[in-house]
Amino acid sequence: MAKVSLKPAVALFPVPVVLVTTGDYAGRSNIVTLAWAGTVCSQPPMVGISIRPGRYSAELLKANGEFVVNLPGERLLWAVDRCGTISGRDVNKWHESTLTPIPAEKVKPPLISQCPVCMECVVRQVVSLGSHDLYLGEIVALHADQEVLDDDGRIDPQRLAPVAYVEAQYWGLRERLEKHGYTLKKK
Repeated sequence: MAKVSLKPAVALFPVPVVLVTTGDYAGRSNIVTLAWAGTVCSQPPMVGISIRPGRYSAELLKANGEFVVNLPGERLLWAVDRCGTISGRDVNKWHESTLTPIPAEKVKPPLISQCPVCMECVVRQVVSLGSHDLYLGEIVALHADQEVLDDDGRIDPQRLAPVAYVEAQYWGLRERLEKHGYTLKKK
């Protein structure tokens, strides 16, 4: 099949939808919905999030260099969308989304109680890229609801039911297809 040349654009999908909480030492906190987030390092464990510099969450993030990546399940889709369509500069997203902040163990920004998985992060580097700044955060604490853990204590994607983002649409997961390395097994 012939390839068609397209205008350069970001065509990497699906991407995870996360709710990132930011806050400063004056007690302000905010929630931002992001789909530009991902794993960037395993040792130390690190994630990257990209935020437009003019966003309220970016302002709060710059104030203290800490954030929490909260993984919502499908049941939180309304709150996910709400937090991604209004500005925390204008309204209290905690109130608007009916999400509940709970204290983190090691960072100032709160965890979201309703999110089954929460990663507390400390910014190790910021890279200005153009329309977005990339924040590389070291995961300093990880929390998960018991209900999303499998029998071995690992996060089970089917129990979590994460939300993915593809070209302005939210998607869920279907099922696991195979395990990593399955092609190496002898037949």
